[in-house]
Amino acid sequence: MGIPKPLVQLNQLFIVVTVTAGLIFSHWILLLPFLNGVITLLRKRNPLIEVTRPFLRKPLFSYIQEDCQQQLFNQWIATICLGLALISSLLNAGLLTLFFGIAVAAAALLALFGFCIGCTIRYRYLMWKNQ
Repeated sequence: MGIPKPLVQLNQLFIVVTVTAGLIFSHWILLLPFLNGVITLLRKRNPLIEVTRPFLRKPLFSYIQEDCQQQLFNQWIATICLGLALISSLLNAGLLTLFFGIAVAAAALLALFGFCIGCTIRYRYLMWKNQ
């Protein structure tokens, strides 16, 4: 079974808001999406999605479903980039912090508008792998 699209979009919005706040106010805020990502990758279940799932009004199967494996792939990319942003922040490498943070926030924002860069990367990788 997949993940209902509204829950995926909620996770994307969470990433956009927390990463933007982290870049503007305090880099420590970047720990929120980073830790959510680490927990998701370790447990194969997103805590934010688990907490908000009961609030969906319709049965889960009635929503458009997003592929779980694709979401985990995207989570790997985001979590690695957020980790690099946090490390850059600790090393006072402000430009690198901004680069990795903006990359994650931009990718999540683009996904909210319908274009998934992680999906494109994974698709091209799978096509190359299966040649």
